[in-house]
Amino acid sequence: MMDEHHWRELTEVYGIVEAQIIKGLLESNGIPVKLQYETAALLFGIRMNGLGKVKILVPEEYLSLAAKVLKEKKEDQESL
Repeated sequence: MMDEHHWRELTEVYGIVEAQIIKGLLESNGIPVKLQYETAALLFGIRMNGLGKVKILVPEEYLSLAAKVLKEKKEDQESL
């Protein structure tokens, strides 16, 4: 089955744990998510020279909604 979405990068984080948290947040809001990362960095826990970066991708049609969800979450955390 072909993927009919045109995926766009929403943001980039360091570390799979943070990426998985963001993925869960977005998916709980009905937004499809893909994570793109270097497998070697994940296996060895490397976080240097660009390794360890995880790109968070969403379909183009969800990009503005996803950005809004992330912004609201960040604002909520900053108000604590």
